[in-house]
Amino acid sequence: MEVQDLIQKNNLTECIQCGVCSGCCPVFRSFKFNVRRIIRDIILSDKIILPENELWSCTTCSTCKIRCPRGLNPVDVIIYLRKLVLDDGHVLRSIRDTLESVRIHGNPWRRVQRERSEWLQNLTVKNISQGAELLYFVGCTPSYDPRIQNVARAMVECLNGAKINFGILGDEEVCCGNEVYGLGETALFNYLVDKNLKMFEQYCVEHVVTTCPHCYNAFKNKYGRINFEVHHHTQFIVDLIDKEKIRFRKEFKKNVAYHDPCFLGRVNSLYDEPRKIIESIPKVNFIELERCREKSLCCEGGGGRIWVDLPAYPIKRIERSSEIRIKEAVDAGVDILVTACPFCILMLEDAIKSTRSEGLIQVMDIVELVSKAI
Repeated sequence: MEVQDLIQKNNLTECIQCGVCSGCCPVFRSFKFNVRRIIRDIILSDKIILPENELWSCTTCSTCKIRCPRGLNPVDVIIYLRKLVLDDGHVLRSIRDTLESVRIHGNPWRRVQRERSEWLQNLTVKNISQGAELLYFVGCTPSYDPRIQNVARAMVECLNGAKINFGILGDEEVCCGNEVYGLGETALFNYLVDKNLKMFEQYCVEHVVTTCPHCYNAFKNKYGRINFEVHHHTQFIVDLIDKEKIRFRKEFKKNVAYHDPCFLGRVNSLYDEPRKIIESIPKVNFIELERCREKSLCCEGGGGRIWVDLPAYPIKRIERSSEIRIKEAVDAGVDILVTACPFCILMLEDAIKSTRSEGLIQVMDIVELVSKAI
């Protein structure tokens, strides 16, 4: 794509260089990632300039898109520039290794595919090949990360408790490709789309639920026309509560706040379902944090950032968004900060350690909260 095509496709001449995109960017202060300057340089140049390392700072959180007074989407520009850098072969080693792991093992965590179902432990879950009304698409991080495996197990317990006829792909499951797309590796993303769609067709999958907003986003918005319905687990659990297939038998006397994940909230406008779940649990005292919904803070784990080794912080270390979020929640008297995204959990729990807030607050996925109250 030539520079003029890039400008026209993304309506970049509409940019008024107001700086809102950079000002609201969660990584602008810490990594000097300047969206406004990148767009300015594209408009003023006769060739596409590739600020190589800077590009990988972007979390693709879409805050810039939400806030832009001209309705532009700088994220699309960043992803395209990342694609050019990848095509040129100049890429950080951690990104190269992550993409290579997806290519070889079907996941970004550099784990072999035959270990994908080890999270089940003593749980009995049938494979989708045995016939099921619903596919629980587990996702890479819930399959391999020890902390997030607890989320997958809690989801299984809730589905079993509600007597849902569901199955999983087991060791056949591969990455949804959402972060592969965000990193700019479109060829690998298209391969994953083709592989997943063929597998879903093979097993006659008509309904999919996932615990990861990134998987949900990929299926819903990036796979094109699909022949199955996809729901994030917050949507699915709300429906089970409404149909009284999930009933809460235990009280949960805690101060609980909700952290809106970028790919569930800003990108897909799912704000009410998680709050309805939390407020339906007996004796929960729900606290709404000031920066919530479309104004929620980004955890800084999206866009492949959770696997990328970026250059060190400049001169003095700047507080990460996840650290700010934990401090806000502690100051508000929150006991449990609930979210609905694997990346958010990992980043927020890391922030608890870096802010020395151990013992003051706990981070949980919403399905973990549900499983404790049923």
